[in-house]
Amino acid sequence: MIPARQRVPVLDVDATPMRVQELLDAMGSLLAAGTTSTVLGHNLHSVTLVHSHPDVRAVYEEGSIVLLDGAPVAMLWGLAHKRQLQPIGEGTMAYRLGSMDWIPELGKIHGLQRVAVVGAGREANSKAVARLASIVPGATVDGMPGEAWDESLESAVVEWLKGFRPQLVLLGLGMPLQETVLHRRLGQLPPAVYCAVGGAIEQVAGVQKLAPRWLGRLGLEWAWRLVLHPGRVAYRVFVEPWKLAALLIRRRIQPSKTRGK
Repeated sequence: MIPARQRVPVLDVDATPMRVQELLDAMGSLLAAGTTSTVLGHNLHSVTLVHSHPDVRAVYEEGSIVLLDGAPVAMLWGLAHKRQLQPIGEGTMAYRLGSMDWIPELGKIHGLQRVAVVGAGREANSKAVARLASIVPGATVDGMPGEAWDESLESAVVEWLKGFRPQLVLLGLGMPLQETVLHRRLGQLPPAVYCAVGGAIEQVAGVQKLAPRWLGRLGLEWAWRLVLHPGRVAYRVFVEPWKLAALLIRRRIQPSKTRGK
């Protein structure tokens, strides 16, 4: 059973707090149902996109599971739900799940036999497929690179997925492209669990170095990424929080203006 969404205060979004085994159990149930579902993750970047891109917002509002991916999102949720945490005796960070917290555990999902990997460059995609084949022994794993994504490649991927008919799809095109593709194409895709995993395909492949997990538990994974990929991460660390703050303030002001008219 998938738990109900819970509000993350301040950020004005809802999420599905889960630990790793709870997520694996829920994904197993979704696989068994044989319907189309999505697994997404909320960090400050996705929250900003939800408040600024209608297509992304629609995908998150309709998502089957929305994980607490970023440390600030998990911390804000934890502050509002301390009673839920106390009986279990675990901290908030047990509920902070990045893609690399659960992808290496996919072999524990009963009945998982067909996995598709969409995204990253050709070499990284191939290496990720090979590693996933070892993580899920006996499963058929195949992939399609996502570099130079355009309308033609998107159509080719849709047709490939229709032929392959996977149960689980790891979609790693980065935000907001992967969410836009899901919004545009989900109704045309074969039934499966579609997981938006960002840059995790390169991490699975070993092409991108993964931050030590203890940094993630301390909420400092952003510092690791900033050192390794300053050009890619600096905007998210130094500029985007201010953009998000402005969006949230605007959301609070606009209803007040409407009520005053």
